[in-house]
Amino acid sequence: MTRSASGPHAHEHGARPHAHDHSHDRSHGHDHHADDAVQDSDLAEMLDLDAELFAPYLDAVTERIASLAGEGVRHVVDLGSGTGTGTFALLERFPEAEVTAVDTSPAMLARLVEAARARGLGDRVRPLEADAAAGLASIEGADLVWASASLHHVDDPAAALTAARAALRPGGLLAVAELDGLPRFLPDGAEAGGPGLEARCRAALDVLHGEQVPHLGADWAVLLAAAGLTVEHESAELLELRAPLPAGAGRYAQIVFSRIRGALDGRADAADLTELGTLLDGGPRDVRHRDDLVVRSTRQLWVARRPVAPA
Repeated sequence: MTRSASGPHAHEHGARPHAHDHSHDRSHGHDHHADDAVQDSDLAEMLDLDAELFAPYLDAVTERIASLAGEGVRHVVDLGSGTGTGTFALLERFPEAEVTAVDTSPAMLARLVEAARARGLGDRVRPLEADAAAGLASIEGADLVWASASLHHVDDPAAALTAARAALRPGGLLAVAELDGLPRFLPDGAEAGGPGLEARCRAALDVLHGEQVPHLGADWAVLLAAAGLTVEHESAELLELRAPLPAGAGRYAQIVFSRIRGALDGRADAADLTELGTLLDGGPRDVRHRDDLVVRSTRQLWVARRPVAPA
């Protein structure tokens, strides 16, 4: 198991692929259980906000997957399901399918199940607490396995991909969605926040990620092929949201910068930590109050097929 977090990335309690949090921070308070509860709540909110902000991209991704999958998708596996962003998108895209939501966090699974029931989808979602790298022996014959910003969190991606391949039926698809790191928010050359602040933070986080999540940024096409899967689609897209920004963008930025500041405490220059504080302190530079933010995130997608054995 890795010590990781989901990125915008923060799985503070182990290799539990939720999605999207590459800050990998740990709090240093006196009440660790209270801290963990707050962090988990913030993480869940951040994942949901990410889904809202980039909903058109997710819709396009599921459309691409559906075009490759063809008819008859009945069983989907969401590997690292988190709050259910992928689960609900896939249930909508494949109206006859059921989803097995896999995560190592019972709290995230409970949240997902509650959300599914609230949407009237409880009978189409089966939660499974499991670590993909340890195998998915209870799953077989899946038509599609979806892994969003999750596989880089496991210690042994090859083992996780082998398990995913075994869970698929011959001809089934494995879709791997990843990010290139944390989202970026500050306008280029903006005085507020300091010129180059995000670039310096990103460089510092790259060092941290190299220690904690060395598979972030891996060439998944190579790993998928090594696992006996045939890559049929590979793409990378820079997503950019400009003013007027959707509701929630400021809160999304606040959570991300807060996690970055926690992750870099003791690792970044004191002046940069102070500047990060000004983005969160409720003042005029606070990201929640600004109209000059530009939300940027690079998303990558690989779709591979389990070959059908020759007749």
